Amino acid sequence: MNAEPNPAAGAVRGAEPPILLITGVSGSGKTTIGSLLAGRLGWEYAEADTFHPAANIAKMSAGHPLTDEDRGPWLDNIGQWIDETTAKGRPGVVTSSALKRAYRDRLLKGRPQVRLIYLDAARETVARRLTARNGHFFPPELLDSQFGDLEPPADDEHPVRVKVDDHDSPLTVAEQLIHTEKLDAVEAAHDAEAAHSAPANKAEATHSAPAHDAQAKPADKEAGE
Repeated sequence: MNAEPNPAAGAVRGAEPPILLITGVSGSGKTTIGSLLAGRLGWEYAEADTFHPAANIAKMSAGHPLTDEDRGPWLDNIGQWIDETTAKGRPGVVTSSALKRAYRDRLLKGRPQVRLIYLDAARETVARRLTARNGHFFPPELLDSQFGDLEPPADDEHPVRVKVDDHDSPLTVAEQLIHTEKLDAVEAAHDAEAAHSAPANKAEATHSAPAHDAQAKPADKEAGE
């Protein structure tokens, strides 16, 4: 596994918590690596497929490919998750094939906290994985569709490019990404900031408690996927 550092990654540190956008063709390992990263770091996690509206699911189930117009609401739902996670002050990981530049632009525009991670897998590697995963020969036209739509991220998108193959385990890829991008340092800084602010907030609440004893505490809300 060879991860090329993102030269723009440091620009978001100290500002909003980062959101990792894990991209690549089907079979490149997005879900496995994304969930490993989130679990290892204790970050919020979301899988792209959960954001498809019902109409998209029905269309795909019927064997029809999605159009750019179909994917619009899906991308907007992912963007909403990114915004909600950021509003909670939490770093996060979300997967999305985001094969085209236009899709990535839609997710990255106005969101400098998002770090683009591209899992670069060769067609032969993906074919082997998908065949093994499905237990039967994977239709070549579906692979052709994936790679036909693929527009690898350009340098001006500041991607972290990760070469993935069958030699490195997903855990190895995740651990090297954490090391290369110093993601554990991001989480440590976030925890330290939370620990530093907690006593001050507690003292303030204790000091002002008499004035608010009669007020009901609002229920906490967790953003759903």
